[in-house]
Order: sequence, then C-alpha cells, then structure tokens
Amino acid sequence: MNQFKQFTYKKFGLLNFDSASAFEASQPEFNSFIKILLLKAGSSVQVDFKAYDLKSDALFFINVNQWYKINKAGKGSSGLIYYNRDFYCVEIHDKEVSCDGILYNNVYDIPVIHLSKESARTMEGVFQELQAELDTDDSAQEEMLRILLKEIIIKSTRIWKSSHHVDGVEEAQEVEFLRRFSQLVELHFRKFHGVADYASLLNITPKALNKRIHKYGKLTPNEIIKNRIILEAKRLLVHTDNSVKEIAFMLGYEDPAYFTRLFTKTIELSPAEFKKNYHTREGKNIQLK
Repeated sequence: MNQFKQFTYKKFGLLNFDSASAFEASQPEFNSFIKILLLKAGSSVQVDFKAYDLKSDALFFINVNQWYKINKAGKGSSGLIYYNRDFYCVEIHDKEVSCDGILYNNVYDIPVIHLSKESARTMEGVFQELQAELDTDDSAQEEMLRILLKEIIIKSTRIWKSSHHVDGVEEAQEVEFLRRFSQLVELHFRKFHGVADYASLLNITPKALNKRIHKYGKLTPNEIIKNRIILEAKRLLVHTDNSVKEIAFMLGYEDPAYFTRLFTKTIELSPAEFKKNYHTREGKNIQLK
C-alpha cells in the first residue's frame, strides 16, 4: 500500500510491501526522493553495484538518484519511506541526523544498518506509527510525520556509531570530519579530481587530509575521490544512453581518452566492455556508442 502526502512543496510517502509486491519499491518514480528502505531477513537487494543478502532485518539509507533493486523480499512486511529535501532537511540544524548526516554521506560504504531483533521491533513500530499517522486527518500531521522520521534517523545513527565504536569526543570529531569530507566529494567530484582540491576546501594540507581519512578506513582520499567518479561513470553507462565521450565531459574530463584509461585501469574493463557485460547479465540487448 502506497500512502503519499504533499504539504505545499514538502513531500512524504510510505510504501508497504511484501515478497509478492517487492518490485513496486524499485520503481523509477522514487529516484528523485531521499529514501529509507526497511527489509526483512532473507531479502536480497542491490544498491548501485553492491549486492546484499540479508541474514537479519536491515535499514538502507538511499540518496537521490542512487540506483537500487530489490531482487527478493523476505517474509513479512517491508517498507519504503521516501521524502524530498523540503520535507525534512531544511528544518534540521543538527548535522549528524540531517539529510547531510553520516547515514547519507559516508565515503567508506553504503549506509546499511543491520538490526538486532529488539531494534527491528522498534523500527517496525515506528513504521506502523507512520502508517497510522498518514491515515489521520489532522493539522499537526506534517510535524508528527517529521518527528517519526527523525526518530528513525536518530536511532539508526546511534546504531551506526555503536557498531563503529564512536563513543568519545575525539571519535565524534573524526566522524564529523569524515561526514564533511564525504559531503564535499559528493558535491564536487565532477569538478575536483585531486586531493589538494578537497584539502583546500577543508583548510588543511593534503598530507593532513590523507592521515585523517586513512585513520578510519583502508582507502586514501585519492582512492575515495576516484571511486566516486567511477561509480558515477558506471551509473551513467548502464542507466543512460550517453556515449563514453559525453560521460567523460559530464564528469569533468576534457580528454575522453584519459577518462577511458582511468576507468579501464580501475575496473579492468573498458567503459564499453563494462556496459556490454552488465546488460548481458541483465538479459538486455544494447547498441554500443
């Protein structure tokens, strides 16, 4: 069941689905929304080019135009919350739990929160409250929906911090730095391709940036920047009809040959080969350009 409300420019929706109707949650109509996806144990989902087979219930935090596909939904009721920035983000001043928080800006991995049985029951309860509120005709409905949405994000942020051992002031400061770097990469990866560019935006040296980012992960800032560019290239290759040359220009490369060499070195396939292989696996016939 799909429930949707619009408050002037603010949009909020909730889709409940089960194993028989899981395809409804992967439709293009949700691309322009920020999303929270609740999936049951036994589900199988692909977010961008990474597959997840869930052994426990989990929440996925999926940003605007981030591609995903539910291949299988586990037993029970799953849910998709979708909303635009006007509904939530402009009202929130706490960076940690906003649309620009760590759950939506994490350079290390796709934000997925694996839920214990207790936390799964809690989240299911909030989803049920959202459903009941959407059935209510009340002047305070918009604010109540926002409160419940924030509850999910706060609880999920706490789970993420606990699982990543963020339990002190120093660790919290480093997470905030990580969030800021992630946000800058997301905003500028089409224009800025070098570590020095982001170090300048953060008012630190490239060496200091390397040290701080590498402290909490295996990747260097240069690898993170490059990976974000390659991820966008993959998305454009398989989900649009743009040519390799057009994609190179879209990603800020004036020399398409250089972009092709970068992609091929990273993926070990040329852009054309990657696109062909992907669509072959999907059972689609394509015309390479």
